Amino acid sequence: MEKKPVLEVNHLRTHFFTDDGEIPAVDDVSFYINEGEVLGVVGESGCGKSVTSLSIMGLVPNPPGKIVGGDILFRREEAGEEWNIAELPGKELRKIRGNQLSMIFQEPMTSLDPLYKIGFQISEGLRRHFKISKKEGRRKAVEMLELVGIPRPSEVVDEYPHQLSGGMRQRVMIAMAMASDPELLIADEPTTALDVTIQAQILELMKRLNKEKGTAIMMITHDLGVVAEMCDRVVVMYAGKVVEQGDVRTILKNPKHPYTQGLIRSLPKLTGRDERLYSIPGNVPKPGSIKRGCRFAARCPEVFDRCVKEDPELYSLEGEHACRCFLYDPQGGEDHDENRTTAPRHESEEILSD
Repeated sequence: MEKKPVLEVNHLRTHFFTDDGEIPAVDDVSFYINEGEVLGVVGESGCGKSVTSLSIMGLVPNPPGKIVGGDILFRREEAGEEWNIAELPGKELRKIRGNQLSMIFQEPMTSLDPLYKIGFQISEGLRRHFKISKKEGRRKAVEMLELVGIPRPSEVVDEYPHQLSGGMRQRVMIAMAMASDPELLIADEPTTALDVTIQAQILELMKRLNKEKGTAIMMITHDLGVVAEMCDRVVVMYAGKVVEQGDVRTILKNPKHPYTQGLIRSLPKLTGRDERLYSIPGNVPKPGSIKRGCRFAARCPEVFDRCVKEDPELYSLEGEHACRCFLYDPQGGEDHDENRTTAPRHESEEILSD
């Protein structure tokens, strides 16, 4: 049975209006997430991943931020409902947010209210959306804490966030996000600042919830190992734009964009303990600082004259694979030297399991 999109982002543009002018943090971004699918959104800090997720949630602070163009279509096929979040009034959006659409934020200590007990924070959204009693809300909070693997859940509901470890707080965030059985869960760097053992547990938990409940997940991360472990498809972002997208095996085994190739080359290799770790030269440009040309041109080993004069389109390759690079322009790619770089096969295959 063919899966249908639960979310479609079409030509999204989110800008910030500052004393220095209008800053395009997200510039013409398009992608979709199918029912029950895990989509990875990858890129360095400052590339627009988190602003994209906040735009979808309707949480971009206004002022100074504003969605200035595009559509964010959120669907519930079984109920025959569709909303354009980019145009939805705040009152209507609050009915969806925390109900059919949930988010795990990057830092649980700043996302949990230190003044309220864990049980209250989990049940608050349920009581708001489903009009259940306080007693039923507490029972559901205990059930969710047990589901995410927190020991002694009936006691933890009466504790405060500061009484829990970082890993436990992150589990509480997942419990809060999953309590209403959302259609789509957005996870913004859910394993940041956690030790590797807890990271593995959190990812395994999210994978289990995805399989058991069929929840679609948008996984925002800079860790390609997480992408290989969790995701079905990948969107690679750079400087507010999508530069490459496709299924996870295609992107990791045969990356086309020089930026994606650089990200994969930056991964430490199991056999390279004596080698210096590769890094992409330069830094992500300040949003709005590049007025014309490819935004990766200043850091790209494949740059040629056209790259600094024109902004490339997202060119379609095989299947759903697409790449924003003039190397793959069917009309103009031949102008460049045919000696193109590709990620060494072993580097990308090391993070893929058969």
